[in-house]
Amino acid sequence: MGVPTTPKTSTTPVRRPATATPQKESREAGDTVGSTGEAEGKQEAGSSGRPAALTRLRAARRPTIWFEILLIAVSYWTYSLIRNAVPEQRTQALDNADWVWKTEHVLGIAVENSVNHAANSVTWLILTMNYYYATLHFIVTIGLLVWLYRRHPGRYAATRLVLFATTGIALLGYYLFPLAPPRLMRGDGFIDTVNVHQTWGSMASGNLADMSNQYAAMPSMHIGWSVWCGITIAALAGPLWVRALGALYPVLTLVVIVCTANHFWLDAVGGVICLAFGFALSYGWYGRLSYRLPKRVAVPAVPAQSPARQ
Repeated sequence: MGVPTTPKTSTTPVRRPATATPQKESREAGDTVGSTGEAEGKQEAGSSGRPAALTRLRAARRPTIWFEILLIAVSYWTYSLIRNAVPEQRTQALDNADWVWKTEHVLGIAVENSVNHAANSVTWLILTMNYYYATLHFIVTIGLLVWLYRRHPGRYAATRLVLFATTGIALLGYYLFPLAPPRLMRGDGFIDTVNVHQTWGSMASGNLADMSNQYAAMPSMHIGWSVWCGITIAALAGPLWVRALGALYPVLTLVVIVCTANHFWLDAVGGVICLAFGFALSYGWYGRLSYRLPKRVAVPAVPAQSPARQ
């Protein structure tokens, strides 16, 4: 009878699958991704089956400075050309202004005339507003684009798309709904503050009036652009006082466009609606708000070359 043998117990340690260490999602300003967004692109492609080319287009990337300068210049030239080429339908624009004014009376917000006259009675105040209206609209917007490009390159393209889409959709408003500003209305006593005080300023007043479409008040891009600036500064700036100024900027702009009789309250509402379209388009393209994209786009490191064989 054979001697029973004890089965040998394997001494080889059982290897357990390594547990992946979750990466911390930093909300700090130093978040980076690869120049073509490889990690995010692979995840999106794997989960939603998007084509690789489309994923690369939607990924955060470092913009090229000369392309951006050319794009902004051509876009603004095209915008100005189209805006000013829209037929200046004076009769229709004045009729639309009467309709807007009556609508505001029904809504109980038709105070533009009183505000316009009150501001005009304080010379230093209205002069400041005239120059504010003429300059900051461009200075703040262009300055913010430069700041985004330098400090938030990963968010630049998506945030810029919001601004471009907002401006593009506004052109439809100028074409479909020509609107005279309050200062050009018939018999309502609004004061054209640039003409009265002979200040350099609005492209739609004084000696520069012939260079701009007089009946493109709806929607107000002074509001569309200023709200874009305010949201961007409030979302991305560091110091609290800078974020506060950013939030205050569109409020001041609203006061200025009404006091100078360049816009109705409802023109401002139109500008905000256009901005909402711009944010929706950017969100649909990039899959998230532009401010939640990585701040920086890292340049991929060049792989080290192996030493030559002897």
